Amino acid sequence: MSFRIFGQPQPGEKRPFSRAVKAGGLVFVSGHSAPHDPARGIHRGETPQAQVRNALAFIAKILTDAGSDFSRIVQVTMLITDRKDYDACNEEYVKHFPNGLPARHTVLFGVPTEAKVGFACIALVDDEPPMSGRADGPQI
Repeated sequence: MSFRIFGQPQPGEKRPFSRAVKAGGLVFVSGHSAPHDPARGIHRGETPQAQVRNALAFIAKILTDAGSDFSRIVQVTMLITDRKDYDACNEEYVKHFPNGLPARHTVLFGVPTEAKVGFACIALVDDEPPMSGRADGPQI
């Protein structure tokens, strides 16, 4: 099976991982917070909601580059730095999945940045149709 790597780190960049890897009809997106580069006028956001919005916009671009989109996400990991931000993050998060929420787990994490939230995900990139909402079946 072949695979394709997206977004290898540039020389001198501190990030020791690719942005995403596409393999076997899936794209695996590494954990990313909202971009932050004040020298270039890029700010991740002051509130948890703004950081969720900006981080998911960044994830959307990675998915597009890999040939996928939000309607094809099957699993998300939400990475938060403070339990107190959980509800605020969820308030914004659900707005990005109007056709149904993918499977998700949340992890409390610490990184050497001031990010409040980050996301990793797995999405379909083959010929599967986009997610069309909830399936009829038993609720578990």
